[in-house]
Amino acid sequence: MAREAWAYRELAVESALDPRSGRVIIRPVSGQAYATSLRVQCSRALSDPERYPVGTRFLLSAKLTDRLGGAPYLYAWHGDPVVVMSKAALTRFLGERKRLRL
Repeated sequence: MAREAWAYRELAVESALDPRSGRVIIRPVSGQAYATSLRVQCSRALSDPERYPVGTRFLLSAKLTDRLGGAPYLYAWHGDPVVVMSKAALTRFLGERKRLRL
């Protein structure tokens, strides 16, 4: 089955420690359309502290989905290239996609 390119959008995520389990998780960066509590399913390499320290920010192509009516989550295909974002790149990315109120 082919990936529907129209369903995916660029999203800035970051690695963080889960306060309940102590494991490294991936979550959306604050200031975007998605809550930081929304689960992100992506390549396990992004949550490997030996490759990327906790707090590293990434640019993903992800879509909002759910599995058979379960809780919604963000899905990023594991085969996409890993793009690490600098602080300046993240600020520019969030500034370009800032949601303005009318």
